Amino acid sequence: MIELRGVTKRYGERAAVDALSLSVSRGECMVLLGGSGSGKTTTLKTVNRLVEPDAGSVRVNGADVRAVPPHVLRRGIGYAFQQVGLFPHLTVGENVGVTLELLGWDASRVRARVDELLDLVELPPEQFRARAPSQLSGGQQQRVGLARALAARSEVVLLDEPFGALDPPTRDRLQQWFQRVRRELGLTVLFVTHDMAEALLLADRIAVLREGRLVQLGPPHELLRAPADAYVAELLAAPRRQAEAVEALLRGAGDAGARPDGRTRA
Repeated sequence: MIELRGVTKRYGERAAVDALSLSVSRGECMVLLGGSGSGKTTTLKTVNRLVEPDAGSVRVNGADVRAVPPHVLRRGIGYAFQQVGLFPHLTVGENVGVTLELLGWDASRVRARVDELLDLVELPPEQFRARAPSQLSGGQQQRVGLARALAARSEVVLLDEPFGALDPPTRDRLQQWFQRVRRELGLTVLFVTHDMAEALLLADRIAVLREGRLVQLGPPHELLRAPADAYVAELLAAPRRQAEAVEALLRGAGDAGARPDGRTRA
C-alpha cells in the first residue's frame, strides 16, 4: 500500500532521512517513532510530496508518487497534523467539505458526506455543521481535522502527532475512537509520534527512527520483548517508569485508606 525504497532527504550536509526503506500493508497502522530530529515528519511528508526526497522512491498502491501531480496526489491521501489547520473563516461543515468541492462534488453530495463524517467523528451535524472553529474545544477541532482527512474516502491516511496538543483525558478518548474508526474503515495509516506509550497502544507495527535511519521495525510486543539497542530500550523505559510510579501511588492510596482491621476508612 505504501512503500519507501532507499529514501534519502538532505538539508545541507545533514541527512534528515538516510536510505530508509519500509512498507505499510493495506489496513495496517504503522507508527513512526523517535525523538526530535529523527526524521519522522520528513519521512511522512515524502508520501504526499510535501517533501521531495533527494534519492529513492515512494509508492502508494504500486504507483510512484512522482508520476502524480502533487495537488492530485494530496486529494487522494488523508492528512492531519497536530495544529489541525482549520480555516477560521469557514464553518465546520465547510472545512470538512473543502476537499470534496475541489474534487467537483455537487452541493447536495458534499452536504451528505459532511454529515456522514461529522456523525462518524461523534459531532452531531445539526449541532456542529454551522459552528466556527473558534467555537470548538481542542478535541473537537482535532475531530474536524480527522473528518476532513477522511472526506474523499481515502484509504491512505497520514497523521502527524494528531493528539499531541490535547489534554490527557481528551487524548485518551480520541485514541480509543481512532482505533475503532480506522479498523471499521480498513484504513492504511502512517502515524508519527514521539510518545512510546501512544505508539504501543495504537500501532500494528512500530518503526523506530534515529537520525533518519531505521533502528527497529516490529509489532509492539516484539519491541517490548527484545529492544534492538540501548536507544530503543530507553524509549521503552519511560512508559514503564510512569506505569510503575502510578501503580505505586495507587497502592499507597489504597494503604492510606485502610483501617488496622483491614476495612476501608469512610
